[in-house]
Amino acid sequence: MRLTKQFLEELSLALHQRRLGQGIAMLDTVETEMRRIGPGAPDSARLLLLLAQWIDLGYRDYQFLDSLLAQFQSASRKKLSVADYLELRMAEAFCALASGESDKCIEALDFVLKSLNDLGEGLHLALAHFWKGRAHRKKGEYETALLHIVRAREMAQTQRDRMFTAVIQVQESWLLFQKGMTREALQILSNAESVLKTTDHYVARGNIESARGRIVRRLGEYTNALEHFTRAMELYAQRDANHMNLARTLVNAAYVRRLLAQQIRKRIDRQAQSGRSRLDASKTAAISSESLRLRYQELSQRALEDLKRAREIYDLHRYGDGIGKVTLNLGNLHLDRGDIDKASTEAAEAYRIGQEQGDTILRARARILESAIENAHVEEQTGEDVDVAVHANRAREYSEEALKLAHTTQNLHLLASACIARGTTAANDFFQDWEEARKCASEATRLIGSGDNDHIVEDLSVLKSRIMQASGINDTLRSWSEGMLGNKTFQQISEEFAEIVIPKVWMREGRKIARVAERLSISPKKVRRILRNCGSIGRS
Repeated sequence: MRLTKQFLEELSLALHQRRLGQGIAMLDTVETEMRRIGPGAPDSARLLLLLAQWIDLGYRDYQFLDSLLAQFQSASRKKLSVADYLELRMAEAFCALASGESDKCIEALDFVLKSLNDLGEGLHLALAHFWKGRAHRKKGEYETALLHIVRAREMAQTQRDRMFTAVIQVQESWLLFQKGMTREALQILSNAESVLKTTDHYVARGNIESARGRIVRRLGEYTNALEHFTRAMELYAQRDANHMNLARTLVNAAYVRRLLAQQIRKRIDRQAQSGRSRLDASKTAAISSESLRLRYQELSQRALEDLKRAREIYDLHRYGDGIGKVTLNLGNLHLDRGDIDKASTEAAEAYRIGQEQGDTILRARARILESAIENAHVEEQTGEDVDVAVHANRAREYSEEALKLAHTTQNLHLLASACIARGTTAANDFFQDWEEARKCASEATRLIGSGDNDHIVEDLSVLKSRIMQASGINDTLRSWSEGMLGNKTFQQISEEFAEIVIPKVWMREGRKIARVAERLSISPKKVRRILRNCGSIGRS
């Protein structure tokens, strides 16, 4: 088979119908010929753009395309037609997107979109909007990303391209979820799945399962999230055992295993504090405690194995951004296990990679981790008094930078995490700046969505509990009665008052949520939310 016009037409049709097995087999037969392609070859720019789309579907990786683009130097481009030049620029934009260079991708597609609009060319507009939306999403610019993704989907629908529409909807669902539209996001994923389920487009189908996993993880359904991630990995592996999306899902699975391990660790700690693990404890309790420890070790070990495998895949593709995410998660795992030195090394490396890749979100998360590490030094009083001051000030520096970085994105979950990190630092044993801690806790409460029920809700509860214990309920009520409200709104005061009163009533009413709701004439849902926010109950 040769690179003829008929070949390109058949390859384009297989792409349109998402017949991946056939298309990839076709590409494999002309690999040697593709490697020799140059600016003078007929339809060379069209082939490169088609190849970019096939790589996006799971054929090889962007480095193969990048090596072909290297043949098209600036001097040879002068001989290209306008249409060919724009197709070449789109192929380059995809390479930038795939390699994590979001700004470079956006810059190229800005030019392409303007040119295509001026020329009245609609054939590639949907694809350009789709890739540009993904680049903005990666930068945390969700509103701009949604505008481009919706525009791409509308264009695909106008062209009656059901398959491409379904692929675009996977991206749209996540952006809607970021806006708090969970039900709509899950419905869109179901619609996309109904179109793609009969195809061998394993990457898109894996993306649907992965998106579901991330959504239910945010809702606090960790076991359910792991099931979705497992199905996603199985689908990706059917296309390529070393696909980068498989690595991404391994990182997500490791993250969830770590959160499950944290929950078990807290149960172990509670048992120890209550005395159930002492020598006079019952045999049943002792067995239960041992099984919890084994489960904790198993989850932690599985998380490490997931990250090791993800790192192998990212190394294979030389994908720095993915390596940064692996490094960040390793740092969090080491901190959970009490290995502060290893955690510090991984956090610093994650931040370095974030800087190198221009990844603001990764840098912010690395600084949040570094702030937690420095606060651990403060709480454990490691070193002399002067060392504690150094650690405390570093924690403040890191948490302030995390907050500043988070503010440059539209990632509310990240911003809430940064607020909690800043508040936790303000409330540490060195600073004890309760007013700053309250301000940060209040802002985090505002940012966390009504459906969010993951680990940051627990982190916020711990911060609020510390503030309340240190400042004292009586002092708080006395300040309010004297009109000293700080910068709080009436709604914020009402929420804080509810977090003082409702747990007390809940205790008096035998820990029955229904009784509290009836006694105070409020909904059980609100009672449950308040009790969860102030740490009186865990997740449902």
